Amino acid sequence: MDIKYRAFGTYQTNCYIVSINGKELIIDPGVGATKWVKKNVTNPVALLNTHGHFDHIWSDCELKKELNIPIYIPKNDVFMLEEDVFNQSQPTCKANILVDGDEEFNIDGIKVKYIFFPGHTPGCSVIEIEDSWFSGDFIFENSIGRVDFPYSNPKEMKKSLEKFLEIKYDKKVYTGHGNPTTIKKEQKNVPYWFDCL
Repeated sequence: MDIKYRAFGTYQTNCYIVSINGKELIIDPGVGATKWVKKNVTNPVALLNTHGHFDHIWSDCELKKELNIPIYIPKNDVFMLEEDVFNQSQPTCKANILVDGDEEFNIDGIKVKYIFFPGHTPGCSVIEIEDSWFSGDFIFENSIGRVDFPYSNPKEMKKSLEKFLEIKYDKKVYTGHGNPTTIKKEQKNVPYWFDCL
């Protein structure tokens, strides 16, 4: 598995291209990501979103049309793709696959697992591919996703952090903003975040 990533837009949102067996998955293409994505893919098979915030989905509609590939997004966040709910003049379109909680997919022979961690948004999820997590805005290096936005829920975030603590294995975590980290490293910080919530 090969992973390329670059940060885009005002919020420096990480867009990922995951290449496996000559096929590419595009994760969270933000503002202005289209040109870079098209330059770095040869056989794209899907657009995957960790959640619905505009800085993570901005280029979905353009890439769906130009590359003719489906959009996967957590069903509880699909309204953020279909409507410009934050009044950002964000492009809107329909998703192809609505992910329902914890769900696994076989996308052209690639195993993709969504793990549901709501709180930052109603549908916020981690995408697990092989030995890596793509955590969107659920978990960061030494931080967690904010819960003071519209549609955020601190109580749900607490439940998600409890679920996160139950993960027994370790994997590298590629975050929605900033540097990569690991599951075990961020689990050590969870008690602090419990106190903050």
